[in-house]
Amino acid sequence: MGIKQIRLDVNELTVGMFVSGLDRPWTQTPFPLQGFYIRDLDEIKELKVHCSFVYIDVVKGSSPVKSNLRKLSNKSSSARKAARASKLTRIVDVAPLKIRRDAYREVQPLEKEMGAARELHQQVYNAVGSVMGHVNQEHHHVPINETKRVASQMVDSVLRSPDAFTWLSRVRDKDEYTYSHAVRSAVWGILFGRHIGLPKADLDVLAMGALLKDIGKTRLPKHLLEKKVRTETEQQAYEKFIDYGVDILRKLPDVQPRVTSVVKTHCERVNGSGFPQHLRGDKIPLLGKIAGIVTFYDETVNPRGEKQPVSPSKAVARLYELREVEFQEELVIEFIRAIGLYPTGTLVELSTGEVGVVVEQNFERRLKPMVMVVLDAYKQPLRGTELIDLAAEEREKQAKLDSGKYHPSEIQRIEILQDLQPGAYDIDIALIRDQYIQRKQGSGLMKLFKGRGFKLPGF
Repeated sequence: MGIKQIRLDVNELTVGMFVSGLDRPWTQTPFPLQGFYIRDLDEIKELKVHCSFVYIDVVKGSSPVKSNLRKLSNKSSSARKAARASKLTRIVDVAPLKIRRDAYREVQPLEKEMGAARELHQQVYNAVGSVMGHVNQEHHHVPINETKRVASQMVDSVLRSPDAFTWLSRVRDKDEYTYSHAVRSAVWGILFGRHIGLPKADLDVLAMGALLKDIGKTRLPKHLLEKKVRTETEQQAYEKFIDYGVDILRKLPDVQPRVTSVVKTHCERVNGSGFPQHLRGDKIPLLGKIAGIVTFYDETVNPRGEKQPVSPSKAVARLYELREVEFQEELVIEFIRAIGLYPTGTLVELSTGEVGVVVEQNFERRLKPMVMVVLDAYKQPLRGTELIDLAAEEREKQAKLDSGKYHPSEIQRIEILQDLQPGAYDIDIALIRDQYIQRKQGSGLMKLFKGRGFKLPGF
């Protein structure tokens, strides 16, 4: 069973949540001892006056992820239309996840991991490209062991520092789409597996399977891969890439059967609407389910042949709409918790009107990451880029409010208003990434960051 009660900062409360515990005795507050549902904004304001954090029951009431997703979900979304059109029943035949919370608690500082991750990132691309190239040319020897090696090393890197590889994968490089998509999918998969506490051996299998999941596409004509709308006959021909991939991998002696299983099942869906075998529920192995979710997410964020990717929040909303339809609901929720609504590298607009880039995650408070502000409220470039730790900024504002010296109207809280599609403004995300990392590596400025207002000279 998943966790029923979680601790939550009062600033992240929403209507519909069930408050089951406080950070102080109930008798010191005007709230009922047995807990209560939050029914309006006035109750949230009252909670902010008395508490810094509370405990909410995610079984009785809304969870933080679900509350934010409901705001993002569009009733006319293509995902919901597709779900209705499928006329398939809701999914009930799946076992609950066995999640190991905090299985990987130690995190290497981003600046220490970035150099090794950058070098390894290129090795991963080279290895995947080499395998694809040898298969396409029908070489007898396929260098699969190099892919196995870098896949395992990539898992190690993400376990040490989840942000480093995410940074590298979020920036759209000019690599061939299939390679880029495979590497990004592997990163999302490892991040997800890390979050739910999968053993290292399973993470290695998942990474390898994600990197090789599209190997069968080397046997498809290019026009079939790039076509946006396929006829029924063309779709049937396209779906054969799974069988081709399985056939290729089964002939390679160094590929584990479990890796082949990931490749074989990553396009299956828990309601039976997937391919090639139309498997349902738990007949799809867990790693296959995960590979399916990360594939869907990355293809939504980075669609083939499109200049403008979909923003992460829209991709998350589409995925959320398909919970209990094509994807297991608990897996969807945990995946969104794992990557956050605003993954590292996301372009965001703040409540101040300013525009920034998410440069580092806060794994305890996903909605309060580190943001590098690059445009002012008038969408003009700043002379000196500002770094805002939204979590620290929130704590500072709350401390002022708790002191009783300030009225709530005197305190302006800074929040992420929305995420933006990459390319919405002329901002070089890769340059922001490199400058941020260089600053952290060069002088340890993070120790000096105390909320809003610290400017990085030379940007």
